[in-house]
Amino acid sequence: MKQNKYDEAEFFSEYSQMARSTQGLKAAGEWHELQTMLPELKNKNVLDLGCGFGWHCRYAREQQAKSVIGVDLSEKMLDRAREMTDDPQIEFRQMAIEDIAFEPEQFDVVISSLALHYLERLDQVYAQINTSLVQGGTFVCSVEHPIFTARAAQDWHYGPQGEIMHWPVDDYHQEGKRVANFLNHDVVKYHRTLATHLNELIKAGFVIQQVAESKPSPEMMNQYPGMRDENRRPMFLMIAAVKA
Repeated sequence: MKQNKYDEAEFFSEYSQMARSTQGLKAAGEWHELQTMLPELKNKNVLDLGCGFGWHCRYAREQQAKSVIGVDLSEKMLDRAREMTDDPQIEFRQMAIEDIAFEPEQFDVVISSLALHYLERLDQVYAQINTSLVQGGTFVCSVEHPIFTARAAQDWHYGPQGEIMHWPVDDYHQEGKRVANFLNHDVVKYHRTLATHLNELIKAGFVIQQVAESKPSPEMMNQYPGMRDENRRPMFLMIAAVKA
């Protein structure tokens, strides 16, 4: 199923008010780590899968990438991305990530930020990404961490006074569909174990270079309320891999 919640008016409106939507990468809790996992982008052809408002596309051009293609299923997201972008070397295309079919060795770098956990079949997508990369090309992605996706509730366990007690993990090895509540809407996500995330990349022909489990920077913990609790469990999993 190709889910497109972001073209629903109410959902899009609420998403547009999130800090990472209004302030960009500096308000994304995982960016200070994900940024260090990216390769040199100068003179590279870059693909961004699930590009949203185009923040990573514009960052790549700031790093002197040769060209950038941003792909997203949502027309509303791409309309906003185009409004915020004034660069002829950035092209936005509306399509599902599952439908990508680029030329072999078309890109030097592929990026995907917080989009792949919406997809039911990652093996096919990873195979297409591998084909589209040059030999030695880099794929860097972030997804919701398996500890975060294991339970559909995706919430803390609270004490009698509403205080945060702990993050519950259950049904970890039961992979598959989860209907989670995000921005007060039901959203379909897919849970995979950490092993599955890594092994599917290896089977697709990638060599894992680096793995990170998100934690907020000291600056973000001081700036945004509630960020200190993000140190109690990882919310995002980040992986850098190269085409073998």
